[in-house]
Amino acid sequence: MQIISHNVAKGSIAEVIAKQLIVKNIDDGTDLLGNLYYQGYDKVILHEENIHPQFFDLKTKMAGEILQKFVNYKIRLIIVGNFAKYNSKSLNDFIYESNKGKAVNFLSHTDQAIEKFKC
Repeated sequence: MQIISHNVAKGSIAEVIAKQLIVKNIDDGTDLLGNLYYQGYDKVILHEENIHPQFFDLKTKMAGEILQKFVNYKIRLIIVGNFAKYNSKSLNDFIYESNKGKAVNFLSHTDQAIEKFKC
């Protein structure tokens, strides 16, 4: 796992890069959050391919538990990827509603994520 730091006017963004799954379960999500929090990041870009597919099945509650921890610690999170492949109305609705706010967003490109964090 590598953390690339992007500097913007409102702080630093941690982009987490890896060739394997980083978040396989709730504990992995919590550990990642703690690691980034203690490094001083309050904005995180995580790539969809580094998250276990169960995260995107809302019935597992994995997404809810992990995302709630990011919100509680006031760490903005953008997950970058192709979410259409999950073919889930509930996930699409969740993404739509999340993207209305700033706490958690789902975007298709890293450049979009960096621009969103500038707001």
